Amino acid sequence: MASAGSGNTQTALVTGASSGIGEALARRLARDGVNLVLVARRADKLEALAAALADEFGVKAVALAADLADPAAAEKLAAALRRRRLAIDILVNCAGVLEQGGFVGMARQRVQPMIDLNVGGLTAMLSAFVPAMVGRGQGRILNVASIAAFQPVPSLAVYAATKAYVLSLTESLAEELRGTGVTATALCPGITATHMLTAAVETNAQLAKLPGFLIGDVEAVAAEGYRACMQGAVICVPGKLNAAATIAGRAAPKWLVRRVAGAIGRAGI
Repeated sequence: MASAGSGNTQTALVTGASSGIGEALARRLARDGVNLVLVARRADKLEALAAALADEFGVKAVALAADLADPAAAEKLAAALRRRRLAIDILVNCAGVLEQGGFVGMARQRVQPMIDLNVGGLTAMLSAFVPAMVGRGQGRILNVASIAAFQPVPSLAVYAATKAYVLSLTESLAEELRGTGVTATALCPGITATHMLTAAVETNAQLAKLPGFLIGDVEAVAAEGYRACMQGAVICVPGKLNAAATIAGRAAPKWLVRRVAGAIGRAGI
């Protein structure tokens, strides 16, 4: 990886950069001397983070507020960066939203934003930035999915389905892009100590009873995801326990996985 100030310093675009895994990934990239374009909805938090990372690591950091659930947002971002003559070498799609609860009782106003952002926004970002990477013959893509992508998750049905889409799309892209110089990686973390977990606990108090060893550290998750991305790995599941659970889930019959997930969901865990 190029160091800050060198002639071939790279630029990464990180969505969902204002907090959680996105912020941790931005910090990890900056530590390696990668210039940043930080994207999220809240301009104030983005600008503060951009200034802090630029000051601490000596990189260039641009903050661009955008709501990626808007179908036009990705292309507007791409146009803004073209005007700045900024090419994106590393695309990190971390923006996402989670809503917990049974599907039947969940209002459409809570369901649709998950699909618009987790699926539509991510796909639009790929369409806006990956062709240019292929044209230059180099690039890295890191799509943040979840271990929920590997199995049905009652009470998180739509969220899990959106993450299954992210995983499937990433795996397909990895093969389509083979030989182009561009790689695609899906980061599939388990439960991680972020604001998303805090919000989930507010709606399901049982989550507060989870043992500490089941909750991943956000910096460790970001470090594993970043390393996998730069190595061109297709799937990264941080944490040995999560990796083992994922392998077991894929090996077990689907009917059994559904029954176990359903039993856990009905228990309110």
